[in-house]
Amino acid sequence: MADPRTTAAEVKGPIGVLGGKWMLSREAKAACEELRLGPREAYFRGRCGVLGEVHADVVTSVAVFFPPAHVTESWEGGRKVPVEQAVARYAVACQEWGRRNLGGFDGCARLAELLEPVVEHASPVGAPLFAGWRAVPLPADAPARATQLMHVVRELRGGVHAAAVVAAGMHPLDAMLAIEHPGTPFGNVAGETMAKFFEWPEPYPAPAPDVVERRKVIEEQTNDVMAPFFEVLSEVERDELIGLVRLGHAS
Repeated sequence: MADPRTTAAEVKGPIGVLGGKWMLSREAKAACEELRLGPREAYFRGRCGVLGEVHADVVTSVAVFFPPAHVTESWEGGRKVPVEQAVARYAVACQEWGRRNLGGFDGCARLAELLEPVVEHASPVGAPLFAGWRAVPLPADAPARATQLMHVVRELRGGVHAAAVVAAGMHPLDAMLAIEHPGTPFGNVAGETMAKFFEWPEPYPAPAPDVVERRKVIEEQTNDVMAPFFEVLSEVERDELIGLVRLGHAS
């Protein structure tokens, strides 16, 4: 039987993929074209628009792992589209991806049932994008609903993890470079690959051994903070959740 902390660690990878892969999908590309925004303009406007019509520094404060100048340029470039419109269209892209990719997965309805209490009862403190996305209405159909809920849980872990990196005094680029990244929409990728994707300027410094060790601790601390959010589920339900996200990831 999985305890809450084991659950937090085990669902991280599959939810990281299933809750985030749609942002690189043809559905997201269609949203860009419809909104007439560049890929990163649509990404920041759609994903971070749940914060409202805010100054670029507010977006930078939550987009911790992106270079601030890139965040500002992308956010300002997206201002031609109202945030409400961008968020609504981005949510549709998430839902459509879920229907296309998980429509044949029979576990979607139960997966959504298990994730809903986790999302409902989790504290939003330190995770503003989670709070914003939790307020976005959920679709009725199971594949779309499960996908959007996984996105919301992914935002929860993302906020918690960013806070842990900042609290450790580690630069976000160093945190990115110090480990190989499993459970990304790209699969398992090296830190340098992630840094390039996030638009950090090269060259990248080789992470020192102490940075690598500190980064491992940060990951464990993230699991520690995430663990209580899964206490709302019983032991049987936590095992079921782990099994379902694995099956969904493999489908």
